[in-house]
Amino acid sequence: MLFDYETLKLIWWGLIGALLIGFAITDGMDMGVGTLLPFIGKSDDERRVIINTIGPHWDGNQVWFITAGGALFAAWPSVYATAFSSFYFAMMLVLFALFLRPIGFDYRSKIADPRWRQFWDRALFVGSSVPPLVFGIAFGNLFLGIPFSLDEFLRASFEGSFFDLFSPFALLCGLVSSAMFTMHGATWLQLRASNPITNRAASVAGWAAVIVIICFTIGGIWVYWGLGGYLITVQPDLNGLPDPQAKTVVLQTGAWLTNYRDMPWTQLFPLLGFAGAASVCLCSRRNWPALALASSSISIIGIILTAGISLFPFILPSSSNPNSSFTVWDAVSSHSTLNIMFWAAAVLLPIIISYTLWCYIRMWRQVTVDEIRDNNHSAY
Repeated sequence: MLFDYETLKLIWWGLIGALLIGFAITDGMDMGVGTLLPFIGKSDDERRVIINTIGPHWDGNQVWFITAGGALFAAWPSVYATAFSSFYFAMMLVLFALFLRPIGFDYRSKIADPRWRQFWDRALFVGSSVPPLVFGIAFGNLFLGIPFSLDEFLRASFEGSFFDLFSPFALLCGLVSSAMFTMHGATWLQLRASNPITNRAASVAGWAAVIVIICFTIGGIWVYWGLGGYLITVQPDLNGLPDPQAKTVVLQTGAWLTNYRDMPWTQLFPLLGFAGAASVCLCSRRNWPALALASSSISIIGIILTAGISLFPFILPSSSNPNSSFTVWDAVSSHSTLNIMFWAAAVLLPIIISYTLWCYIRMWRQVTVDEIRDNNHSAY
């Protein structure tokens, strides 16, 4: 085998993070557009323009989310089982919200009745705005710890409730996620739509970026001053067989900042989150939509990497029994499984990325009201 067990664990932590970033940039853009649909589109033609800016690729972008879930199941089966059990009702809420997207896109234009189309506009809004909020709340709860524990057979039992997930800090993280996706969708509309939609999108992008900066700042201060983090004080051999209960974990205020002190270069990631959002404000105001979209993507990458580095090596911390927390080192599949999946990902992931880029380039165009009217029966 080319890589030792410890290296493969790190590689798969990075690969799953890359899949989540890919999902946030591609499908997050679509969800941001859907969130803005009822507000930026002032007429049916304008709303059809908005929908058709993401029409050719919205369903393909969801593959990133599905692939991330599959990779989570294969690489971190214990995390997959425990997280989906702990967040069961939250995941069901996301699932049912996502159901509204395909039927909303496909059914909306079938009947020209304004009430029919208004109903599906609202459905697309719900299907696009709920998942980012829930994902952000879920990440917020990772920083707080999930109330689960493991028995002697490593069976996890969740000790909380659905409403326990909605703590103030988790809601703040949900707001960061929602504003981030809305900002990203607005920059996409500024690039792909035509006036007057473009001008409205530029204004929204700037305000959403300001909200991202403010909420991200508050979250950072909260983590620094008042949020207890998790710290491993006794760590078994990283190349040994995974055993989540073999380590010793303690709670300590400011522990989520340990990696930034030990590896100062990681401080670049929160700076990217701030700088990208600030650049969105500037580029949207100056009507530089391509740069605004790129800046929004950089902000998303920086914010997600900030969360990942802060939590590392924890994947699913336990607030009930910190020693039961799952980490990169002890929540993984076998050495052989990680190695086989690595080579599969090394072959397939570049193909997926190349095909995705080709689709965006091949289907590139600016969508206008005239185009929608000329293709009334074939456009969304």
